[in-house]
Amino acid sequence: MEEKTITFISGRKTYTLSADSILYIMMKKQDAFVHLSDGSVLKTRMTFAEFQKELGEDFIRIHRGCLVSAKAIHSVNQLLTLSNGDSLEYSALHREEIIEKFHKKQRIIVEELMNNDNPTIDDEYHEHYKCFDNIPVAFADIEMVFDEDSQAVDWIFRYGNEALARLENCPLDKLIGSSFGSIFVNMDSKWLRTYERAVLYGETLELIDYSPEIDKFLRIICFPTFKGHCGCMLFDICDEKMPMENAAGDRAVLMYLRKMMN
Repeated sequence: MEEKTITFISGRKTYTLSADSILYIMMKKQDAFVHLSDGSVLKTRMTFAEFQKELGEDFIRIHRGCLVSAKAIHSVNQLLTLSNGDSLEYSALHREEIIEKFHKKQRIIVEELMNNDNPTIDDEYHEHYKCFDNIPVAFADIEMVFDEDSQAVDWIFRYGNEALARLENCPLDKLIGSSFGSIFVNMDSKWLRTYERAVLYGETLELIDYSPEIDKFLRIICFPTFKGHCGCMLFDICDEKMPMENAAGDRAVLMYLRKMMN
C-alpha cells in the first residue's frame, strides 16, 4: 500500500509529511496546528476541510475544530486519550460515531499486524534473540494483546534475558509466555500507551518513569521488532553500575539491535 502524504506550508517552509506522523490537527480561528508524533507542532493556514479531504477516513473529526488520527487513539472515555498520553475533549453528540470509526480503524490495523510470519513458539524467539542471553542490559521482546475493541490491554513476554529476570525479580520460566498483567496485578497503563505507539507507529521511544510493579525508577527504550511486537531495553536509573549518561553507548546498542532485526 502506497504511503499517504500531505504537503503544506509552515513558517515559509514547505513540508511533505507522512500521514502516519500526524497525531491530530487543532484549528484556532484561521490557523491549523499540526501535532506530530515526534512532539513537534507545525502552524499552517491550510483549512480544516482541506485536511479532511487530504487525510481521508484515517482521521476522525472529534469536534468542530479537531481532526485526530484513528491510529493514534488509545481510548475513548470522558476524554479521548492518545497513545502519546495527550488527552482531548470531544463532542458528546458524536461519541458513538467516534467510537465506531475508531474501533473499525483499529480492527483493520490489528488484523494487519496479526497477518504475519512471526515465530510461533518460545524456542523460536529464543533462537532469534540468543545473542542477548548474557548481555548485562535487561532486554525483552513483547507481543501486544488487544481486546475485542482492538485496544491494547496487556502484553506477553516472548523473550527475556537473565538481566530482565533480575530487574523484574521474577524467574524467566515464569515471565516467558506470560502476560505482564497476570504477573503484576498492579500494572500501570502508562506503559501500554508507549508500547502501543511503538507497535502501531513503528517508532523508537524513550520513557523514564517510576514502576510501581517492581518499585524502581526505570528508563526504557522501546522499538518495533516483529509485527505486533516491540523490543524493550530496561535500565534501573538508580543502579550506579549502569553508565546511564553515556548516550553514545545507548545509540550503539540501538544500532546493533536494528541491524540484527534487518
